[in-house]
Amino acid sequence: MRVLVVYAHPDPNSFCHAVLEKVTQGLRDGGHSYEVIDLHATRFDPVFRRRDYNQFMHPTLPDELVELPDFKAALVARAGGPLRRLVAGQWMRGKSNREVVEALGKRTPRDVRAHQAKVARADGLVFVAPIYWMGLPAILKGWFERVFTYGFAYTLTPDGWQGHLEGRVPLLTQQKGLLITPTFFTQAEYEKGWQQAVDTILCDWSLHMAGVKQTEHVYLYAVSAVDQQTRLGYLDLAYHLGKGFSSSKAAQPAPAGATG
Repeated sequence: MRVLVVYAHPDPNSFCHAVLEKVTQGLRDGGHSYEVIDLHATRFDPVFRRRDYNQFMHPTLPDELVELPDFKAALVARAGGPLRRLVAGQWMRGKSNREVVEALGKRTPRDVRAHQAKVARADGLVFVAPIYWMGLPAILKGWFERVFTYGFAYTLTPDGWQGHLEGRVPLLTQQKGLLITPTFFTQAEYEKGWQQAVDTILCDWSLHMAGVKQTEHVYLYAVSAVDQQTRLGYLDLAYHLGKGFSSSKAAQPAPAGATG
């Protein structure tokens, strides 16, 4: 399989980076091809800015929104400072609202287009990052917000534009998405309900509802508290997750002491 690995940790000497090295070694030994995006090393900008709103300028944008009397005025107001607003107003002059939608929809930020091309080439996705505040690090959360855009990862039917989830149309086609996340807290703590909540957001919402067919989330619990044998077991687990990536569930040797 062609696998895109998205990595989010600022320290190349971290345990998280050791996990990255092991999972990519496993991918290689399993006969998979892979590409790594190191979000910190490449200085990816995770901040959703004004230009990112262009993703919603899409042919599926409902007529009742496109034909609002203040549609162009709202776009001009969003353009930025006085000079930008002036230029935006002049650029829209003489164009129909639909023509504006079509033109702006082609103005996806360059960095987003580059990352989307990498996602589109991949049969599978792997994410290696720690858990922060029971979620993803800001740089990776921002990656999802900016890269899994409307028109690339999903669209909406008219019902979806009315706020109904059944109107969300997935567009991604990857066979599998795997998250590997070292944690600070133990498995016993996560099993009090936190893990289910995290997986609902990361697996069900971020991946499966965007079209990724199979999702798996592997926690490496309490990395800073467990003994060296357990940490080595975690690294062995990461290797096997990479090597067996194309299987429905990779063979996962249980690391000693991993129950928290």
